Amino acid sequence: MSINRRVFVKNLATTVGAASIFPGMAFAEEWAEPFLPGFPPPDASEEDFWTYIQQAYTVSPNIINLNNGGVSPQPKMVQDTFERYNRLCNEGPSYYMWRILDQGREALRADLADLAGCEPGEIAIDRNTTEAMNTIIYGLNLQPGDEVVLTKQDYPNVINTFKLLEKRNGIVLKWVNLELPMEDEDEIAGKYIEAFTDKTKLVNVTHIINWIGQITPVKKIAAAAHQRGIEVLVDGAHTFALMDFKIPDLDCDYFATSLHKWMCAPFGTGLLYVKKDKISRIWPICPDDGMQSDQIVKFERLGTRSFATEMAIGSSLDFHNAIGSKRKEDRLRYLKNYWTNQVKDLPGVHIHTSFKPEFACVIGLFSVDGYTPAEIDSYLFDKHKIHTVGIVWENISGVRVTPNVYTTTKDLDKLVEAIHEMSSQKK
Repeated sequence: MSINRRVFVKNLATTVGAASIFPGMAFAEEWAEPFLPGFPPPDASEEDFWTYIQQAYTVSPNIINLNNGGVSPQPKMVQDTFERYNRLCNEGPSYYMWRILDQGREALRADLADLAGCEPGEIAIDRNTTEAMNTIIYGLNLQPGDEVVLTKQDYPNVINTFKLLEKRNGIVLKWVNLELPMEDEDEIAGKYIEAFTDKTKLVNVTHIINWIGQITPVKKIAAAAHQRGIEVLVDGAHTFALMDFKIPDLDCDYFATSLHKWMCAPFGTGLLYVKKDKISRIWPICPDDGMQSDQIVKFERLGTRSFATEMAIGSSLDFHNAIGSKRKEDRLRYLKNYWTNQVKDLPGVHIHTSFKPEFACVIGLFSVDGYTPAEIDSYLFDKHKIHTVGIVWENISGVRVTPNVYTTTKDLDKLVEAIHEMSSQKK
């Protein structure tokens, strides 16, 4: 092995914890070769590389989990980090939690901000997208008669929070009803813009609509909103650590995401971005004496929570960065196209997600004539041990398939086989 190879393998192992990622597996020269100078990086279809990535996880070999859009498993190195910190906390909770582990939050904030492309002072670490969205929705000074534009295809927890404010505070909800999938940015943005009036104070935009995988043109909507003095809140639960972008590129004022989805961080971890000049205007849900402060930490006063969970985010960030945002996005879009292209022309099978890269990534929705979504879901699991989720929601009906980086094409071949079966034995 050349000196360059030795240096590379040593650095990679140090960065991501090779022994933890690939338990029982030495870093062979042939594995490292594709990363070395003079060798192109592995592409989305290189199964040997992605099979090695699969070994980083402890997922069951007895089921095929294709519902990573709900919550994703953590790589073994992340699980190990959490367990180590959790055991440490139990040796002396108040000491190790607040005097030791709490000291790591600012370093973690800086690393997350680096991936997000913003200042550390614009990133709050919280527990999930819902909590982050609620922080903004409840924290804004919305008055009776103020209008909020949102769609019927947004996430239910977000919709219900707005409905609560409608009942309690007298705000007005202006509904957009999207007929998905859509493949025209101007048409999508136009649906939102048509709902804007001089009373509109906020527009809620879901970056990827979780039911069907539709990517929305956030920047185009945000530009039109800001021209009218309207603030922009983005639900980014399904884009952060999935797609290769920076939050400020969206030109939004607020952005919320869950890290336990595509970042594969511990369950119950999330992130809130607040544009720096907006922080002082948002009331925190759990206030201290700095409730009108311009410091992002005012949104983290959540009381006692799991420090082990929070600090293990760092390991998931290392793992994500070792793969690379662009490579990850390309692989996951490749997997969606891999299975959908094989079934899209089968009799009675319908793909409800766009094949165009600017309008979809990993999430795919399909249906089969003669079957309800619940029946397809049950068929896949009962006969093939493939775990998906049936979706019936506002103009959307089908079964959602969401692979992740540990999913192999062999796993998806089994899904394709099952869909062939359903197509051939339609009711």
